[in-house]
Amino acid sequence: MGRQWVSTCSILLLLALVFCSSFASAAKPPYLKYKDPKQPIGARVKDLVKRMTLEEKIGQMVQIDLTVASSSVLKKYFLGSVLSGGGSVPSPKASAAAWVNTVNGLQKGALSTRLGIPMIYGIDAVHGHNNVYNATIFPHNVGLGVTRDPQLVKKIGAATAMEVRATGIPYVFAPCIAVCRDPRWGRCYESYSEDHTIVQKMTEIIPGLQGDLPANSRKGVPFVDNGGTKVAACAKHYLGDGGTTKGINENNTVISQNGLMSIHMPAYYNSVSKGVATVMVSYSSWNGKKMHANRELITGYLKNKLKFRGFVISDWQGIDRITSPPHTNYSTSITAGVGAGIDMIMVAYNYTELITNMIYQVKNKIIPVSRIDDAVMRILRVKFVMGLFEKPLADLSMVHELGKQEHRDLAREAVRKSLVLLKNGKSADKPLLPLPKKAPKILVAGSHADNLGNQCGGWTITWQGQTGNDLTSGTTILKAVKAAVAPSTQVVYSEKPDPNFVKSGKFSYAIVVVGEPPYAETQGDSLNLTIPAAGLSTISNVCGSVKCVVVVISGRPVVMEPHLAKIDALVAAWLPGTEGQGITDVLFGDFGFTGKLARTWFRSVDQLPMNVGDAHYDPLFPFGFGLTTEPIKS
Repeated sequence: MGRQWVSTCSILLLLALVFCSSFASAAKPPYLKYKDPKQPIGARVKDLVKRMTLEEKIGQMVQIDLTVASSSVLKKYFLGSVLSGGGSVPSPKASAAAWVNTVNGLQKGALSTRLGIPMIYGIDAVHGHNNVYNATIFPHNVGLGVTRDPQLVKKIGAATAMEVRATGIPYVFAPCIAVCRDPRWGRCYESYSEDHTIVQKMTEIIPGLQGDLPANSRKGVPFVDNGGTKVAACAKHYLGDGGTTKGINENNTVISQNGLMSIHMPAYYNSVSKGVATVMVSYSSWNGKKMHANRELITGYLKNKLKFRGFVISDWQGIDRITSPPHTNYSTSITAGVGAGIDMIMVAYNYTELITNMIYQVKNKIIPVSRIDDAVMRILRVKFVMGLFEKPLADLSMVHELGKQEHRDLAREAVRKSLVLLKNGKSADKPLLPLPKKAPKILVAGSHADNLGNQCGGWTITWQGQTGNDLTSGTTILKAVKAAVAPSTQVVYSEKPDPNFVKSGKFSYAIVVVGEPPYAETQGDSLNLTIPAAGLSTISNVCGSVKCVVVVISGRPVVMEPHLAKIDALVAAWLPGTEGQGITDVLFGDFGFTGKLARTWFRSVDQLPMNVGDAHYDPLFPFGFGLTTEPIKS
């Protein structure tokens, strides 16, 4: 009885052990190499691609806009990426926390798929985190090129990365490394210079955004420091976007191969060698061939010759625009674009049509599976490099970085250094600047003096930017003037003063701030490059009666020669962003003018295109010109 009882107990115990161990092994998830951060990235990529269905692979290649995105859409179609196009926000004036929650909500949809591949969220951050309310808006690139200061631009990249991460976003469509050869182009302000050597220096923004490349890095392999304060960058727009005929946006760049390689390509060498994660293709054509369909330059040159190992992304609905009108014969455009080497398609809205079409083309051997695998491996490589698999969800620990004072101080410094003094006094021995702070009464006039939207330009909160003071927080030039002058100085503001008001006002001097309205892309193309008539009449009405400094807020040089004689002092302030005090810092002599033109200032649009080194070079102010002043010692 006793022995039988012991043996029964032994059997029961053995059965229990077997049951427990099998339960434990069932509870323990199987080992997945791609989820193991100790494995080399190449091995993780290969392991994951092997496990993916065709639908999962094609999903990775698709990027949709926030307005059509949801966690269920990401889950159903295995989508690889979401973006905020210009003005595409969770809600008007959304807080950093609201952004984080929106991005995380979408990410949870991606993570709930069979393989749990995180999506990558991208946003335009071309002069700071420009879509987001309360972010620091830095000067546009046209102003930064004037500084010729790569370290300043690197710091701007680092500050921008912090503000972008504050909103839970890990990827930016910046920098634009176009070499603008014709200021009639509506995107000229996105270019640092007409001179590729300045643009090359300014690629130092890439390690600012992504982090410094480790010493032993292989050329062309993307690098993003995954400590949580850096973002993946995007060099754009490949290739020749700044060289189109008459500066017409998305137009044809007519240039020899030697010209293309010597002017428009050099900054891409620097970007690839600095580990840039992604490259965006240009809408423009080269000698009649659409860049989105140019296999020789995308696959042949960028991927094979330059050994670029990140991913190539289309521009917004860029594949649609391979044909004219866009989206006609869409399947042919998909074949051409994907075949050319585009890895991720910024389809924006019509993602189901794209996915259905791509699946059909792969199944019918129109697009080879090897091309799909190359695209997916590149996208996954970037995601692994960024640490997205280890930390796919953002937290709220960085929300205080958005628009913080340290970043605004940096933007103010950038404004100071980006100003170019073009004229100072009717004669050299009687300079007007720096202005005295203790004048009894001064006039501030012009359409851009008290207008934050005009000061920031396009790509600010919305795609085209907007005029007025309600778009975000910052300091207008008028506000900055009032803060800079002595308490006893009376500051009178009139946007459009008439000549009698000016004559009878007994003003010591006037500050006239005029310029271009905000614009972006094609809406900014201009064949006449004049500032609005109201601005010109303000110059006439004010400068005819009182000593005046004219501050021009513009995305490029504009017609000034006919008006120059009546102006005492002329300052090119470009598109300075939210920190207007940077302008008054220099006008009133707390700092000296140091900026030198990074663009030729033409006399007449009839001369265009005209760039430094051209045979017919006869500018109003040459490339490299800029008067200097000494700061006033207090």
